[in-house]
Amino acid sequence: MRSKAIITSALPYSNGEIHLGHVASTYLPADVTTRYLKQKNVEVYYICASDDYGTPILIQSEKEKKSPEEYVEYWNKRDHDDFTSFDINFDFFYKTSSVENNEFVQYVFKKLESSGHIYQNDIVQFYCKTDKKFLPDRYVIGTCPYCNADEQYSDLCEKCGRVPEEIGNPHCSICGNTPVKEKTNHYFFKLKNFSDQLLEYLESNNNLQTDVKKYVQNWIKDGLIDWDITRDISWGVPVPVDNVENKVFYGWFDNHLAYISSTIKFLKSIGKDGKDFWNDADIYHFIGKDIIYHHYLFLPAMRLGIDSEYKLPDFIPTRGHLTLQSKKISKSRNWYIGLKDFLQIFPSDYLRFYLVSINPYSQDDLNFDWDEFSTKINSELIGNLGNLVNRALGFTVKTFDGLVPKPEVYDELDIESEKMIKELADKLDELLQKNHLDRALRKILEFSSHFNQYFQHKEPWKKEHGTNSCVFLSVNAVKSIAIAIYPFLPKSSQKIWEQLGLDGNISEKNFEEISNISIKSGHKIGKIEPLFAKVEESIIEEQKSKLGSK
Repeated sequence: MRSKAIITSALPYSNGEIHLGHVASTYLPADVTTRYLKQKNVEVYYICASDDYGTPILIQSEKEKKSPEEYVEYWNKRDHDDFTSFDINFDFFYKTSSVENNEFVQYVFKKLESSGHIYQNDIVQFYCKTDKKFLPDRYVIGTCPYCNADEQYSDLCEKCGRVPEEIGNPHCSICGNTPVKEKTNHYFFKLKNFSDQLLEYLESNNNLQTDVKKYVQNWIKDGLIDWDITRDISWGVPVPVDNVENKVFYGWFDNHLAYISSTIKFLKSIGKDGKDFWNDADIYHFIGKDIIYHHYLFLPAMRLGIDSEYKLPDFIPTRGHLTLQSKKISKSRNWYIGLKDFLQIFPSDYLRFYLVSINPYSQDDLNFDWDEFSTKINSELIGNLGNLVNRALGFTVKTFDGLVPKPEVYDELDIESEKMIKELADKLDELLQKNHLDRALRKILEFSSHFNQYFQHKEPWKKEHGTNSCVFLSVNAVKSIAIAIYPFLPKSSQKIWEQLGLDGNISEKNFEEISNISIKSGHKIGKIEPLFAKVEESIIEEQKSKLGSK
C-alpha cells in the first residue's frame, strides 16, 4: 500500500438515470475503498466523470430538441446529485466532453501516431439507408461469432465478454432493418503489437484477480486484432488531422483517458502536479465484468504506447452484474429500480449495507431480492448491530446515569472480549486491503454478534460482580463498530459516534483506533435514539408490485 492513491470507477453514460445495477459493482465498492484508505492516512482521491460522447446521446438530444452539450450537462448534474444522495463521495466529478479531456485525447493520439502505433485503412462499415448514417457499434445488434449469443452488440458480447471481429445476422438497433455495407476511411490503433507487453503486465501484477487474468491472457494468446478508433459522427472528440471532418474518436478511445485528464485538473486545483502524483500512487479502476476487455487490453496498451507516461493500473477490481428478483435489469421493461426512487423510501445506509453484504469480490453476478433485503436489514443491521448499540449505550444511561463505569478484574469472557476488540482492526485491514468488502462487513457483524452474546451471558441487569467490566467493554466495542462501519455506513457511524458522546467527525478517525480501548471510565454517553427503523412487509410488497408495470 503506497501513501498515495487514485481511485476511479467506470464512467456513467450521460443518457439516463442511475439505477441500482450501476452502483453495485463499481461506485459503492470504490467509495467504501476510498473511505477505508483515508482512514489509513493514505492521500487518496476518488475521481470520476460522465461519459458524454456517442451516437445514443446525439440521437436522444435531437429527439428532445436540445444540443448534445445541453443534454449531457443535464445528466452530468443529475448523476452527480444521485450519487451524492447515496453518499458516494467523489473528490472530483467531471466530464469527458471537457476542454481538458478533448485536448488530452488529441495529445495521446498524436503521440501514438508519431510513435508508429496508428494507421489509416479503408474499411467496409454498416450503413443504415433508413436512418441515413453509418452505424456505430452499439447500433448494430447481432449474433456473437464466438459463443453464438443473440442480440449482442457488435463491439461487445455481454455473454462471453469478447469483442467480435464481425457480428453475425446484423440489424440496426434504431429501425430494426438490415444495414448495408459501405466503404469509409478510419484510423486504427495497433493493439496486436502490444501482445507481449500486455502479457508481461498481467504476469507481473499480483494485485489483479487471478481468474480475470487467465482468460485475458487466453484472449491475447488467441490473437488480438487492431482496434478501429474513429467513428463517422459529429459528436465526439474531433480527430486532430487537417481536412478531416465529421470524424471523431470512438468512445472507448477517449473515455478512460478522462480518468487521467480529470485527475490532472483536480490535482492542479489543489496545487499538486498531476503526472507526478499519478505515477507515485496506487491506481485503482473499479469496473463491472462487461468492460474487462477494454480495461485489461485497450487501456494499458494505450498507456504503453505513450511510453508509460502515466503508469498502468495497479488494481482493477472487477465485479459481476446485478440482477433484480433473479431477472436481468431492463429499463425498457421497467424491470429496474432507480437510485433516486429507492432513496426516497429507504435511507442510503440500508442500500449500502445490503449491496455490500451480497457482493463478493468476483465476477459472479449478484441478485437484489426485496425479501432478502428486508430480512438482512431487520435481522442483521437492526437485530444485531443496532441492537448492540442500543442495549450497551441504553443500559449505561439507565443504570449508570450515562457514565461509563470502572471495570473490575476481568474474567475469562472479559479477556476474550477485550482480545476481540484489540484484534478487530488487523482482521478487517487484511480483508479490506484485498477488496473483500463483503467479508469485512461480515466480520463486523460477527464482532457485534459476539458482544450481544457477551452482554446476554454476563447479565449486567442483575448488577452482580462483572457488571462494570461488561458495560465498559461493550461501550468500547460500540466505539470500535462506529469507526469500523464508517466506510460502509457513513451516516450511521456518525450517529453512533454522537450517541457515544464523542466529539468531531468520525471520518477523521484513524483506522487503528478501531482496536484501541479509548473510552475510559467516567466518560459521559450522549443522547440515545434508535438508529434504524424496521422495514415493513407492506412497503416491500408495494415495491415488488411496481416492477414490470408501466
